[in-house]
Formats: sequence, structure tokens, C-alpha cells
Amino acid sequence: MQTDTQPKRALRLVLLAMIFFAQTAAAQQPSNGHKRTNIIFIIADDLGYGNLSCYNPTSRFPTPNIDGLAAQGTRFTQFYAGSPVCAPSRCALMTGYHMGHAYIRGNANQHLRPEDTTLAQRLQANGYATGMFGKWGLGEENDSGAPQFKGFDEFFGYLNQTHAHHYFTDHLFELKNKQLKQVATDSQYSHDLIMAHALDFVRAHKDGPFFLFLPVTIPHAELLLPKQYLQPFLNADGSSKFAPETPFVQTGKGTYHSQPQPHAAFAAMVTKLDSDVGRLMQLLKELNLEDDTYVFFTSDNGPHKEGGADPEYFNSNGPLRGIKRDVYEGGIRVPMIVRAPGKVPAGRTSSQVWAFWDVLPTLCGLTNTAAPGNIDGLSFAAAIQGKPQEQQHDHLFWQFNEGQLKQAVLKDNWKLVRFKKKDQPEVLELYNISKDIGEKHNLAAQYPDRVKALQVLLKASVSPAQNAAFDWSDLQ
Repeated sequence: MQTDTQPKRALRLVLLAMIFFAQTAAAQQPSNGHKRTNIIFIIADDLGYGNLSCYNPTSRFPTPNIDGLAAQGTRFTQFYAGSPVCAPSRCALMTGYHMGHAYIRGNANQHLRPEDTTLAQRLQANGYATGMFGKWGLGEENDSGAPQFKGFDEFFGYLNQTHAHHYFTDHLFELKNKQLKQVATDSQYSHDLIMAHALDFVRAHKDGPFFLFLPVTIPHAELLLPKQYLQPFLNADGSSKFAPETPFVQTGKGTYHSQPQPHAAFAAMVTKLDSDVGRLMQLLKELNLEDDTYVFFTSDNGPHKEGGADPEYFNSNGPLRGIKRDVYEGGIRVPMIVRAPGKVPAGRTSSQVWAFWDVLPTLCGLTNTAAPGNIDGLSFAAAIQGKPQEQQHDHLFWQFNEGQLKQAVLKDNWKLVRFKKKDQPEVLELYNISKDIGEKHNLAAQYPDRVKALQVLLKASVSPAQNAAFDWSDLQ
């Protein structure tokens, strides 16, 4: 009898374990029996509001694949980056805080702290496979902000944003099996390697759920890419199809490489980006993942004027004033497109006002992931799905300091812009962007009471910096 009891007890334990794991798996599935929602979040680097033909019909080159996302989903026309430069903008997206409260508020090569919990960490804890391929900018190899400590199972790309300005480089890192190692690939075009890793990640995790964070580095300067990508933008005699060209000449070691045809190179880089978005969407179709995947497309800030880039020639900021590093609309208003067949209304345009710090609670809401309650961000999941959006922002805030402190607060389409240099009086500008999207008419003298009210709101939006690198209290 005793010899029979032991196998029965073992069988009973096996059955109980099977029931437990089955219940756990069932709890992670939606009640309708479909797969859990996947997330793909694509961030272009320094892509302007006017560089996409779905936002700028007069664009000098088409972007059919990204336009296709807009046609199949919702296009937001008043969506804002976290900052007019890359690292703080990514910090806002990953942590849910605007630049008055975020830990990283500028491009000073700082890293996230252990207590700075990211969107990826929350999704990872909810059973998501998490991969990031591209530019991180929030932590180096051995510090607390490194990707393996911030919620990513896999990573390939640049840790330091300053290294991401070079496309044939030995400053690439790869994270696999919790080990982060430098990869020497200076003979290969880094963007192609980044895309290859992203596509492989989707294939490997097709059974889901997965979070693919794809902060690509193009079309950020340097304006350099392989000949086969540039060739379609050259005439038969090798001259540029985007004349007149002003060659860019490298100014020293470690700076942007020379580019004799920067117009053609920029057009080729944006077209390459568009083509790779198309490749990714085709893969979703082949794997039958289209209906189970939310795809987001945006840019980290406005267009740049570096390395030969010419935003005026391409009308890169569309009707907006300013470029990267400005808190005018051209520096912070960015494209945002969301596609998910059957979940997001197709061909819809939304003028609701949202920003990068809203991404964390939104993606948490779409994936049934716990979100913190003490952040600046609000979920716009209802707006994405075409449902009534009950909660919206009272105001938005930005600040950035390079040479002078630039701040902006936006409330009810009234925008106050403040400039402050050390030992100089502040400069205040007021715009009604519903009537003056190009911020051409400063109304500060006409509406002094509104200026004062927005000044109070602006000052209330800033908490003391917890990172000494961003202590701008003498200018605030």
C-alpha cells in the first residue's frame, strides 16, 4: 500500500502544479481569449513635424509606409516631446515626469537612479518580453541606468547619446542573458544592425506578449549612409536631386563626418526610416500579429541644424517656429501616430493635447499593467481607442538650459515662453497657438494679466532638481 501511495502523491503534486500554471497563464490572457497586447514604440531621432508627408503634404519626399500607419490608425496633431533634446525627452517618456519634476532634465550624460522606475520595468514585471534597439541615453555600461537594470531583457545600440552621432562605430553594446558587452562593428552601418535586431526580437517573441522599444538614430546627423541608400537621390551624373547643395566639411576628429550632398543624404535617411517601418509592418502581417499589436510612431524632438542638415530647405518643422533646442512649437511638437487594427479607429485625426510623460500610464492602461499614481502623466488610452477622454491636462510644462534657460507653459492654447540669462532680465513672450501656430505674434504686452497668471503656473511647475547637473535655481 505504501508503495502505491507515493506515486499517487507525486501525481497529485504534478496535477496541482499543472493547474497552478494553467491558472497563471489564463490570468495573463484577456477574457476574450485573444493574445495579450504587444507594443511597438518607434522613436525617430530629430525628425521634424514637417518631414512626414501625412503631416506636411508639400514635403519634398514621400513617406508612404509611415503615412500608411496614419491612414490605418490615429494621427495626433498636437502631441509634444518631453524636451527639445534627446536624453531628457526619453526620461520623460520612460518615467512619466515632465521637466519640472524629472530626474534627468538635460543632455549632461547623467543616468537614472535605482529608484527611477521605467515603463519597461513595469511591463517586464507584468510578463512582457522587453527589447530596446537604438539609442538609450539614460545610463552607461556599469551604472544604475544601464538597460539591464531598467527593465530590458535585450538591448543592442548606443548607451551614450553622443556616440549615436556616428553610424560606423565601435560604441555599440549588446545585452543578452543579462550580460552587457561592447560590440566592435565599425565597418557596418549601425542602423541596419539595429533594425536586424529589432526584427529578430519580434520573430523570437511572436507568441507574445512583447514590448519592442525602437529608438532609432536616424535621421540625426551625421548625415551618412551606405551608397546603395543614397543612390536613388542622385542623378545619373552623380549630382544631387535636391539642388542646390552646400557641402558639409568635418571640422575635426570626433565631429560629424563630411557630407558633400547633405540634402540628398537627409532625404535618403528619412526614406530609409520609412522603408524600415514598412519592413516591420510587413513582418507583423506575416506573423499574423497585426491585430494584437499597438504600433506607436513619434520623434524625440524637433529637427536639427547640424552636420549639414537644412530644416529650412525641407520645411522640416512645417508651420511651426523653431527647431531642436527651442521651446517654441518647432522644438517640441512632434508627430504621433498610433495603429492597431480593430482597436484604434482608422484614418482618424485627433487634436487633443498630450505629451511624452503620458506614454507610461497609457501603455500601462493598454496592457493591464499597474501604473504609479504620483507621476505627471495621464493615460490617453481612451483617446487612442476613439472613446470619450474624461481626464486631460490642465497645462503642460517644459524647460531646457543651454546658454540660457528656456521655459514654456501651455494652458488652453495660451503659451508663455520665458528666457533667462544670468545677470540679465527675463524675457517673456505670449502666444495664442490656436490662432498663431507659428508663434509670430507676441501678445505679452496686450494681455499682462494672462502673462502674470501663466508666470505663477510656470513657477509652480518646477520642483528643486535632485540632480546637481540640472540645478538652474539661479535662473528660475
